[in-house]
This record gives sequence, structure tokens and C-alpha cells, in this order.
Amino acid sequence: MMRLLLALSIVLAGAQAQALTLKIATISPDGTVWMKELRKAAADIKQQTSGRVKLRFYPGGVMGNDKNVLRKMRVGQLHGGAMVGGGLGEIYPDSQIYSLPFAFRNTDEVDFVRARMDGDLMQGLYERGYVSFGLAEAGFAYLMSNKPISGIADLDDRKVWVPEGDAISQMAFEAVGVSPISLPLPDVLTALQTGLIDTVGASPIGAIALQWHTRVKYVTDTPLMYLYGILIIDRKTFERIKPDDQEIVRAALTDVFERLNEINRQENEQARHALAGQGIEFIRPSAEEKARWDSAIRDRLIETRGNGYFSQAIVDKLLTNLDAARKR
Repeated sequence: MMRLLLALSIVLAGAQAQALTLKIATISPDGTVWMKELRKAAADIKQQTSGRVKLRFYPGGVMGNDKNVLRKMRVGQLHGGAMVGGGLGEIYPDSQIYSLPFAFRNTDEVDFVRARMDGDLMQGLYERGYVSFGLAEAGFAYLMSNKPISGIADLDDRKVWVPEGDAISQMAFEAVGVSPISLPLPDVLTALQTGLIDTVGASPIGAIALQWHTRVKYVTDTPLMYLYGILIIDRKTFERIKPDDQEIVRAALTDVFERLNEINRQENEQARHALAGQGIEFIRPSAEEKARWDSAIRDRLIETRGNGYFSQAIVDKLLTNLDAARKR
């Protein structure tokens, strides 16, 4: 009997040693599509690995902004983070290449470029010590404000928000003579309510999920930039998982990001109609105004290429693929 109990305890101890709970933080509020899909994947992973791998989420920014999440990952308090905006700029600036202002004109261009460059971004993250599973489209961001914005001149007296640490957005607004106000995402709604800011950039679905739509009256109806999220897990932690279980985690989370791309694209279109239905007015700038803004920002980006935020190689590859997409 004693031998049986000893053997059983050894087996249980071995199983416990192999089990791993991945602690993952995100600013995405609980109850959103993002969180629902991630929780489904976590349940599948737990079941398929017989509990050897579990995912525990900390949604709604309870672990702080992306910068705080990265710091907590470095000290082992967290193992992963689902990030948007300029969150990954600190560890891998090229991962934000798709967020170049006015880079994309439509979703056809997005799909063409991503099919040829997503793998490069995942490899770049891996080389810097992180495992990722694809990008989740959040949609195009649009300027949303309390007063109509149809051109650059309309921005002169606006209090424009940019995400904390988002060097791309900062550069874009400075290129057209605007000094934006940098704030963490969880502080934006309060800032809109108090008047600290009056203009934000957000996707339709994001504005509704974060309740920003309750504090704006106008949407400038031209894509400002392409938004997307990336889930990263510390590579050393991930490699502690048994190889077979790693494949289960990869498959489940890759499926999530593929589904989120489709779901978010559909829901952003529905959200546009919802915003219009609530009386928010869509303002379409003239072709001349769009070209003026585009030219100013692109000139600034070319100046910094290879000697600033992005590597020359990644910018050149993006421009080459965009040219190919537009020649089709």
C-alpha cells in the first residue's frame, strides 16, 4: 500500500511540474469579442492538454498599459500580453509598420500586404524573445471629435489624443503642425469627459466598446491608420511547455486570430451604421485635403526611414508590396 501511495505521489508530482499557467494581460475589456474568443481558446487548450497548459487573463488594463505589461513580463510577473497601438514599439518597432498613417486605402491592400509580410513580423518578434500567433485586425482608425474636421486647418485648435508611447501617431500629427496629448488608453474616456482632449483616433467598434462614442459628434470619414492587435508570450516560458502541447497552443491561438480578423471586419461595418444611427455625423474630406495630409506625413516618414523608428528594409518592403497591390 505504501509503495502504491509513493508511486501515485511521484506521478502526481510529475504532472504538477509539467503544468503551466500562462498569465496574460490585455487592455481589452472583458466581454468584448477579443476576450470571448481568447477564453474559448483557453478552454480548448486546457482540455486538449489535460490541464497541463492553462491561460489566465487579466483584461481591462488591470495590469497597466502595454509598457507596464512588458515590464512585468521581464520580471516574470506576467508571461504574455495582448497589445495594440504602439505597445510593441519598445521591443520591436518594425512590428508597427502597418500603422503608418494613410499607408492603406482599403482592406484589399491590407490583405495583399499582410499575406506577404505577417510572417516577417512574427519572425522578428521571435528573434527578440517572444512567440506570437498572428495579428488580429481591429480595423481602420478614424478621427472622431466634438467639432467637424474636414482638413488640416481644422486641427489647429483641437486637443488631439495619441496613445502613450505611440511614436507613429505622435510623428503623424506633428508632421501637420499639431502637438497631440499623450495618454494611456484607460484614461481617454475621463479625458473626453473633462475636456482635457476633444479628438481621438479609433475604429468604430473600438469607440463603442470603450464608450468614446458617447463623447464625440463627428467622424472624419477617411482611414487614418490601420489598427491591429498582437498577442505575445515570453519565448523562454513558452518553450518550457512540452513540444506536443506547444503545437496545441499554437493551433488554438492561431485559429483565434484568423477568426478575429473576420469578426472584427464585419463588426466594424456594423458599428459604422450604429454610430450613424446615434446621430454621429460622418464628414468626408476632399481629395485635395487627403492628398495634402498624406504628402506631409509621407515626407516625414521618408526622412526617418532607416534612421528613426522603422528599419529601411521594412519600409521598403511595405512600399514595394503596396505598389504591387495597386498595380493589380
